[in-house]
Amino acid sequence: MDFDPALLRTFVAVTETGGFTRAAERLHLTQSAISHQIRRLEEQVGRPLLRRTTRRLTLTEDGEDFLRHAGQILQSLDALTRRFQPSPIAGVVRFGVPENFIGDRLPNVLCQFARAFPSIRLDVSVSMSMDLRQMVEADELDLAVIIALPDSGAGTVLRRTRWVWVAADYFDVPANTSLPFAFFPPPCINRQVGISALDGTAVEWHVVFTSPSQQGLHAAILAGLAITVMAEDDVEPGMRIVDGEYGLPTLPDAEFVLIWNSLDAAPAVCEFGKLIRDLPATAPNPAPNPMRLRGA
Repeated sequence: MDFDPALLRTFVAVTETGGFTRAAERLHLTQSAISHQIRRLEEQVGRPLLRRTTRRLTLTEDGEDFLRHAGQILQSLDALTRRFQPSPIAGVVRFGVPENFIGDRLPNVLCQFARAFPSIRLDVSVSMSMDLRQMVEADELDLAVIIALPDSGAGTVLRRTRWVWVAADYFDVPANTSLPFAFFPPPCINRQVGISALDGTAVEWHVVFTSPSQQGLHAAILAGLAITVMAEDDVEPGMRIVDGEYGLPTLPDAEFVLIWNSLDAAPAVCEFGKLIRDLPATAPNPAPNPMRLRGA
């Protein structure tokens, strides 16, 4: 048999409020209308669901079972309505993000947003070497996640981490030789942080590998070609943190920050910004390999 959702809502309202009068107030109906709907429902079920006395209203054993199923049905119907309700929000969202912030979660985030707001078009720029902050300031992006020094005041802090020197597990260089490094091309902040730290030391160094791709840079590190700077969350199995080795200086902490090009952003931009802001503040990478901390 098919149950009318209106009758189910009336039954749930009666049980939650404890009576027909309050249920009528909640549903903006008359008390007689509530009584009629409950009577129709019990006739359809073929057994009493409520036990009425002059002082109280209680559920029968069948009523308790029916209430549980009715609640599940109404929750599913409400979820279905929310899922396919046309969104009044439309427009374009131009979003920039470094490769190492969302990682494997980016497709899920984009899919979730597209389903919730099918009338919004997303233009996403993913890169470690692009100057996302400058693009936001130039109105080329509506919002972006950037990695910045602590307390930069740039925007909303999403996640905290720290920069570290990283090499392959088996990396080593002969004594008294120039240290090889791999970096993203300018204006990557990882590169800037590393070079600024090296410039304050007597370490002799040179760049042997440059790539705009995080995957390319990781391949160079895992091949044992060089040392690089990366967020601690990005260290993969086969890599180790070499802070304090080879005369390398300590690197600063870092923050992933959400920045906007306008405080009065369009509704589409605000909705996408909320989704990014509410992401779990944990790195998407798998648990670290214990070997990667050797030498830290």
